Amino acid sequence: EDTMFRIASITKTFTAIAVMQLWEEGKLDLDTPVNDYLRSLHLIPARPGLAQPTVKHLLTHTAGLGELAHVSGVFLPDFGESVEAGAPLPTLHEFYDGGPRVHAEPGLRFVYGNHSPTTLGQLVEDVSGMTLDRYFTEFVFEPLGMTESDLDRTHPVKSRLATGYEIGSRGVRHVAEHDMVTTGAASIYSTPRDIARYLTALVNGGSNAFGTVLRPETLQTMFAPHYQPDPRIPGMGLGFFRTRIGDHIAVGHQGSHPGFHSQVLAVPDESCAVMAFTNGASQADLWLPSEVAHLLSLILGEPQPGRRAPIPHRPDIWDDLVGWYKLSARLSDIRLRGMMGAGAEVFVRHGMPAIRFLTPIPELARGFTLHPDDVDDPYVFRIDLSDSGLDTMRVVFGQDTGGRTTRLHVDLMPLTLHKRPGGTNPRRWAIGTVAAAAAAMAFGLSRRGQF
Repeated sequence: EDTMFRIASITKTFTAIAVMQLWEEGKLDLDTPVNDYLRSLHLIPARPGLAQPTVKHLLTHTAGLGELAHVSGVFLPDFGESVEAGAPLPTLHEFYDGGPRVHAEPGLRFVYGNHSPTTLGQLVEDVSGMTLDRYFTEFVFEPLGMTESDLDRTHPVKSRLATGYEIGSRGVRHVAEHDMVTTGAASIYSTPRDIARYLTALVNGGSNAFGTVLRPETLQTMFAPHYQPDPRIPGMGLGFFRTRIGDHIAVGHQGSHPGFHSQVLAVPDESCAVMAFTNGASQADLWLPSEVAHLLSLILGEPQPGRRAPIPHRPDIWDDLVGWYKLSARLSDIRLRGMMGAGAEVFVRHGMPAIRFLTPIPELARGFTLHPDDVDDPYVFRIDLSDSGLDTMRVVFGQDTGGRTTRLHVDLMPLTLHKRPGGTNPRRWAIGTVAAAAAAMAFGLSRRGQF
């Protein structure tokens, strides 16, 4: 219970809590451009005409930022976002060459990454006048009795820090320690005991036996969908991912750092949460979230996805579904490209509808059967990804005002792919060299990055 652990991207939820504390105090507005509050750096549009991202855009990963701060990061450990343990950290102004670049119109697409929450961490510093580590300690950790948690690698942290291992074809190896430049996204050290206290507050309206960090209504606001491209997809809250466990909405986040993997998932309506940490597991960033969801399903007595009675197919709509759907992302958004390549293709195989991702990753390119997932809605399906280390994923098709299918949504992340003319299908002329290289490199480097 008292072993120190790197919780990696679960840090993002603490940064979101800090932002909402400042919102409660009336010190910022979620719909105001974040540049109005930043002092130490600013978001910089990559081309003229782009709107300014708001605080809410950053909280929902829809600000138009890319996954990489610099394209060269694809070849570096932690995508260039870290330094050797103990080395001086550059300022964010230095790291971003003035500020993160906005590449797409804010609010139109979801791209998960470290740079939105890192910018929010700077926002907390600039608005509060305190360093982020001091702010976390005084306004989040201490009120919740999280006395062992820290943003910095202090001597108490180092003396009890778990050793991170990675398991590969050559066996087990110790992972060298690095400090993250993107502190507001990835840098908290904590213990199972402290994270249990944090989860207790999340499922009890912002309070535990030690104190309070947010009002119940503020926490409810954070857990509500703020980016939801389709109502049949749970969507994204403010700093928290949403997922469905039977009839319940669960909120949580994953943490992935070389040698350290973690997952927290909570159902506030049932005052129930599950956490899991591991410091040595192969590809845990793929399977740990689904295992935690399974545990939560068992606790709640809910059936697990994919284990329900079969629902009849509707072949009469298949012609409308068939086609290819383009992923809107930059080539350097390598996590998305690694998963989906150029997009997805829906087709009929052996008399059943199926989907394959246009990527050079064989497991994803072979395709998956689309299983109906809603007896009342023929445009809702589920696919089994267990052979790829994942569990199941919901696939939802959306229509235009004329009733024609024009888009595809998935609930692994709130992603939307748009249907394109068949003649532009990249599978017909092979996926471009750069896209293929980015996708293959994403899987090869994913364990060196942050999730």
